Amino acid sequence: MPLSSLFSGTPDRSRRALLRGFALSPFAVTGFGAATTAARAEAQDAGLIAPNACILTPEVTEGPYYVDPGLVRADITEDRQGVGLEMKLQVVDTECRPIEGARVDIWHCDALGNYSGFAGQGSDARADTGDQTFLRGTQASDARGIATFRTIYPGWYRGRTTHIHYKVFLDENTVLTSQVFFPDALSEYLFRSVAPYNERGAERDTLNGADRIAQAAGDGAFAFVQEQPDRYVAALVVGVSRDARSPASGGALVPPRQG
Repeated sequence: MPLSSLFSGTPDRSRRALLRGFALSPFAVTGFGAATTAARAEAQDAGLIAPNACILTPEVTEGPYYVDPGLVRADITEDRQGVGLEMKLQVVDTECRPIEGARVDIWHCDALGNYSGFAGQGSDARADTGDQTFLRGTQASDARGIATFRTIYPGWYRGRTTHIHYKVFLDENTVLTSQVFFPDALSEYLFRSVAPYNERGAERDTLNGADRIAQAAGDGAFAFVQEQPDRYVAALVVGVSRDARSPASGGALVPPRQG
């Protein structure tokens, strides 16, 4: 049900109080699926997919490995091996109303810490994936503001904690660039116990608390993660101001090509 329907007939003052309550609800980021039952229920009742509701998402660096291949696809895995992940990003405005038709791009490294589309990168600065497009894609948000991607749980590389990059385009000028972060406990378990993550012969050097970008992004940038029999499902509510103008937009958008 659209968020506007859930709030129809509700006085603006009461609605704002409810949204503030979401924003102030405790949201644990040290474990996965750790939000309180009450916070999860309130978010679900309001049509939201995660309890990090109604917090404007801060702009953070897009990182060194952004390209715009224009790949419009829900499954971005290609040939990459790893634990299945369904990544859901729900785009909402400052009143927590879903934004339909936003363009959402995501990209992240594989289990070994390598991105597609670049040479001389990865933890060993030797990988050349310049002609590849794995773990990159574009989707349009649906009527509930949700863009869903099928991928793998991201790995790590030196100097950064585990993360997924994303961009949200509302139009030619309104662009949000940010990152999604994951619970350390879950990442540590996968990286130590599950192939191919545990085949690297090294332990990651940066946890969430030591990552300056994660700290700048704040608690609202941590995904709410639930375990399913065949994958993990990660959800994040992304608050975007329609009046915002991103310094990272760089002018007119390049229309995505189908593929």
